[in-house]
Amino acid sequence: MRLNAILVEDSPMIIKGLEYTMEQAGYDVSIFISFEHAKKHLYDKAYDIAILDVNLPDGNGFDLCRLIKEDLKIPVIFLTAKDTENDVVKGFDVGGDDYIIKPFRNKELISRMNNALKKSGKDQRKLRIGDVELSADESRVYVKGEELSLSPLEFKILLTLCQNAGHTMTREVLLERIWDAAGNFVEDNTLTVYIRRIRGKLGDSDIIQTIKGVGYRVDANA
Repeated sequence: MRLNAILVEDSPMIIKGLEYTMEQAGYDVSIFISFEHAKKHLYDKAYDIAILDVNLPDGNGFDLCRLIKEDLKIPVIFLTAKDTENDVVKGFDVGGDDYIIKPFRNKELISRMNNALKKSGKDQRKLRIGDVELSADESRVYVKGEELSLSPLEFKILLTLCQNAGHTMTREVLLERIWDAAGNFVEDNTLTVYIRRIRGKLGDSDIIQTIKGVGYRVDANA
């Protein structure tokens, strides 16, 4: 499943660019243009991260950060033109996880969002690579929106590969990670069988690459 992000910003130009960039990076974005607008909808869904401007038409992002940290307990990144040392310090003092000063680079923001999620542990809950979405909380896999039936061990193997997307995992390391994952001993030949089964179930949406003589790899940009 995709990650849910809050974006609190009142500049239409910034909203337009950020919404596209964040959606391309795997986030579903809920946009709010004021303090009260955001406050009213904070509990509409399970959000994973918040991006806040400091200067809002009816309040400020610092107060909103306190509220989000108290109630939602998710990472908060400030994205603002307020660049004094006092502002930056205040941003961290109220619980901000990062502070980015405008103007900014979109890809840098995405990288900082991903880092904030890694530190919080939330990036492991929901993953999306290509047509494949995984929910670690629910132990479920979806391909093009349709749930895929995987055994517990198959799910563990696919999740482990996806959590390490962009890196080649040797067969030895992968076996160590899934050792007794479903109460069963997994040997090298068995791993080959399970990988083949997973790839067969993924069909045309297969994201697993076999690195001959080494192991397996999932392309982070599939």
